[in-house]
Amino acid sequence: MKNFLCSILLLIVCFGSVQAQQASFKLAKLKYNGGGDWYANKTSLGNLIRFCNQNLRMNISPEEAVVEVGSPELYSYPFVHMTGHGNVVFSESEAENLRKYLTGGGFLHIDDNYGLDKFIRTEMKKVFPELEFVELPFNHPVYHQKFEFNKGLPKVHEHDNKPPQGFGLIYQGRLVCFYSYECDLGNGWEDQEVYNDPEEKRQLALQMGANLLSYALTQF
Repeated sequence: MKNFLCSILLLIVCFGSVQAQQASFKLAKLKYNGGGDWYANKTSLGNLIRFCNQNLRMNISPEEAVVEVGSPELYSYPFVHMTGHGNVVFSESEAENLRKYLTGGGFLHIDDNYGLDKFIRTEMKKVFPELEFVELPFNHPVYHQKFEFNKGLPKVHEHDNKPPQGFGLIYQGRLVCFYSYECDLGNGWEDQEVYNDPEEKRQLALQMGANLLSYALTQF
């Protein structure tokens, strides 16, 4: 927990002063068990980092990290991204570690890359048995940071012809986990040649990702 608190203090310096160019923090992708492809969207976080550094004047390390759910290193990262298509399994100790991370000030973004939903809802119940995912209203601050999303999440890719939805886990009044569903934000962050999405759609995805990061870093 000490390392995590040090990271938070460093974040305040970096986020609040563009003079601290020598300082940086890292974002991490969550590695989980169960057989699902936690490693999907290989170029997404790097592109989001570049976008935030350029447009929000952040000072994020260009190299993303990979962190396991049960690792004490989890506390070193203020923002952790999780994606995939398939199965997810949290052990009891992993669920406990993730809970401590989130209740201690961390933030988790879960991005359904299609097929994750039926697994992640069950596993997050291990982390927060007392909480339910709630759909965030369009006036929630996460949609109104530097970029305005008056109708909620942008639709990047079609899955089951459903509207995109943003769900949250709220612990003691703080949003600790944001779950983007039927949206595919991470696909929108990928290099353009991966999916050949229109640049307008990619920009919307990156802008929403920047909103998430901006919101998470100011909610200690």
